Amino acid sequence: MIFPGSAVQVTNVNDTYYGFQGLVQRITDGKVAVLFEGGNWDKLVTFEMSELEPAENIAKRGKK
Repeated sequence: MIFPGSAVQVTNVNDTYYGFQGLVQRITDGKVAVLFEGGNWDKLVTFEMSELEPAENIAKRGKK
């Protein structure tokens, strides 16, 4: 499940932010606002819920 404060990763391969991980700021009408922070920049971008997955699942894939 994705809730505000959750870490998520962008899964839409056609999106500029594909593979980026960020924090969910808010969810409204099926759209999710995700905050990306990196070095000297912060960016808030809106995605469809289907374009995201919890980032914790990504980290567990490579572990045995």
